[in-house]
Order: sequence, then structure tokens, then C-alpha cells
Amino acid sequence: MVAPVVEEISQQFEGQLKVVKLNTDENPTVAGQYGIRSIPTLMVFKDGQRVDMVVGAVPKTTLANTLEKYI
Repeated sequence: MVAPVVEEISQQFEGQLKVVKLNTDENPTVAGQYGIRSIPTLMVFKDGQRVDMVVGAVPKTTLANTLEKYI
């Protein structure tokens, strides 16, 4: 459900940010490290630090507005 929105965001902000997907079933340690309890969870990192997090399916505009704060 969120994958198409994430793909569109990846294309919209190409060259400005990096989009990475992580399968939490295959990486439970990482999921635990970042406290991921719900899928989808989208995290925003800047300079290696988590600066924001979006939990649940959100509209593309909401996600874009969140990202624009950190670009």
C-alpha cells in the first residue's frame, strides 16, 4: 500500500535523498533497535541520526512535507 508512494517520493527527490527499504522480518534486530512496532514505519535520517518518523500509511503530500523539512 505504501510502496508506490515511497517509489514516487524516491523519484521526486532523486539526488536529494536516499530511500532504503528494510524487511523487518528478515532484520528483527534492526527493528528492535529502532523500536519499530508497526508496519509501515518510515524513518528520516539526517547526518546518520534519526530526526523524524512516520508510522502508518500516509498520503504522498504528508510524506513529502515531512521530508522537505530536512532537505
